[in-house]
Amino acid sequence: MTHTVDSDFDVIVVGGGPGGSTVASFVAMQGHRVLLLEKEEFPRHQIGESLLPSTVHGICKLLGVSEAMSQAGFMVKHGGTFRWGSNAEPWSFDFALSPKFAGPTSFAYQVERMKFDKLLLDNARAKGVDVRERSTVLDVVQEEGRVRGVTYDDEHGVRHSVRASFVVDASGNQSRLQGRIGGRREYSEFFQNIALFGYYEGGKRMPSPNSGNITCVAFGSGWFWYIPLSDSLTSVGVVLRRDQAHRVRGDRAEALAALIKECPLLSDFLCEARRVRSGPYGEVRIRKDYSYLHDTFWRPGMVLIGDAACFIDPLFSSGVHLATYSALLAARSINTSLRGDIDERECFTEYEARYRKEYGLFHDFLTAFYDVNRDEQEYFGEAKRVSKGAASEAVSFVELVGGGASDEGALISEAYQAQRRADLLDHVPQMHWEGQRIQLQATFGEVVGDVPLRESGLVESADGMHWMKSSQEPAPLA
Repeated sequence: MTHTVDSDFDVIVVGGGPGGSTVASFVAMQGHRVLLLEKEEFPRHQIGESLLPSTVHGICKLLGVSEAMSQAGFMVKHGGTFRWGSNAEPWSFDFALSPKFAGPTSFAYQVERMKFDKLLLDNARAKGVDVRERSTVLDVVQEEGRVRGVTYDDEHGVRHSVRASFVVDASGNQSRLQGRIGGRREYSEFFQNIALFGYYEGGKRMPSPNSGNITCVAFGSGWFWYIPLSDSLTSVGVVLRRDQAHRVRGDRAEALAALIKECPLLSDFLCEARRVRSGPYGEVRIRKDYSYLHDTFWRPGMVLIGDAACFIDPLFSSGVHLATYSALLAARSINTSLRGDIDERECFTEYEARYRKEYGLFHDFLTAFYDVNRDEQEYFGEAKRVSKGAASEAVSFVELVGGGASDEGALISEAYQAQRRADLLDHVPQMHWEGQRIQLQATFGEVVGDVPLRESGLVESADGMHWMKSSQEPAPLA
């Protein structure tokens, strides 16, 4: 086998999904040399098709793909619909209920991941990332306790060694590198579920404006998702409890059809539909053991992002949100470390603390939401308790499931930030400018001096692409 040694890079990203393409773009946009290695060739099938407003109007805007997203023909999603809990009737929520998403940003998209992921990967190329598809990473290169690069085989079978200051593992739940970070992946005792899913043409749509909503329906053996990807194509999946895993043995298509018959609402939605039987959507697929959390997210020279670090039950469509949010946090840490402003350990400690907090919000709320003996008002109250915010219970629910509970400025609408800015200036006209300046810093990060989320924590820079130190005390808990 031919073995070559490539030129050095600043960063090597393993995996070209939303997390990988996002972190690669954000680092390349700062002028750093980035290599992205993806084992498959895009477009390729992937699950996780329901996006949140924080991704669409936050991350995608920072990446510069908002116009491409709007022109891609993705199904518009204004909220979600549930047949869940003690209420026998379906109930819906609207992203517009929260001021964080109100106005022109009160929607997200349902996306065909083959199209969405390729859009982000092509954008990474346009931002200067060296993207190499059909390149399988074999292992990391370690020297004196630090990760220094990777070895990989290209599409021609040539083995390469390439060095970098940082390696980002964005290769998903099947990562072969995550064990190199140290520690271990701990699987959830609570969410020991299995998912079975396929695609249908001709399924029913709810009346406007909810026709693009994701619908989640609880039934005796678990719950269904129903995601309209276009006017005719629908992603349909069932999440079964561990004690129902035997239901998916044998023919998967027959198993999915039998489970649909047990759920009246889904049976009605699909009564005139036909399952897609050819092409990338023609297979009925299984996912299992997908809720987990790694002991540690980084080591010197290496960081896990997205599904390589953790994943939680897909009920609230948090997968792409967590992947791209972690990519933004990791990019800040890498950019700051490469610039030499702050020590690597301090940067990545901030990364891990923030990513674990966001994961924890979804985990804790999902644990409560799986109690199907409550009504929606009780779920709203639980969202407020978990997020510890000042908003009403219903708004807290929308903010959490919309990806805005973290109050990360990059993930919420400009209209909300502008109103917060105006409110501050209107209500403190008697204050010295320095007092106004500190409040504006704390709320928007417009100039130096934002409030950290934890003691001795860092804050984001005005451009959102770096960390910086703060002289302020941590924000008090609500």
